Amino acid sequence: MIKTIIILTLFSLSQLWAQDAYERHCVECHKELPTTLQQMFKKYLQLYSGEENVKAGLKHYLRYPSKSISVMSELFIDNYGIKKKSKLSDEELNKAIDIYWEKFKVFDKLK
Repeated sequence: MIKTIIILTLFSLSQLWAQDAYERHCVECHKELPTTLQQMFKKYLQLYSGEENVKAGLKHYLRYPSKSISVMSELFIDNYGIKKKSKLSDEELNKAIDIYWEKFKVFDKLK
């Protein structure tokens, strides 16, 4: 019995370590929302247009979330609210944002 508990615990921990910063910190919370992370990425890209600006805008919002700087519609915010301030370290936040950018950027995918 104890052997089984230890094995299951180690397996669970290994799954957490195997996931990257984006999977651990972004996907988990956003999976319950009706708007995908890809759709949100498009909104950031429309507003900020380039990699440096998108990453800076996203990081600023995650550090200081407010309705006035959100890229989401009033209706979305009224229904789901504003996210809570991120407690991630700068390193983890930057990793998650970098992975997010690489996953959804369109510049290298256009032909």
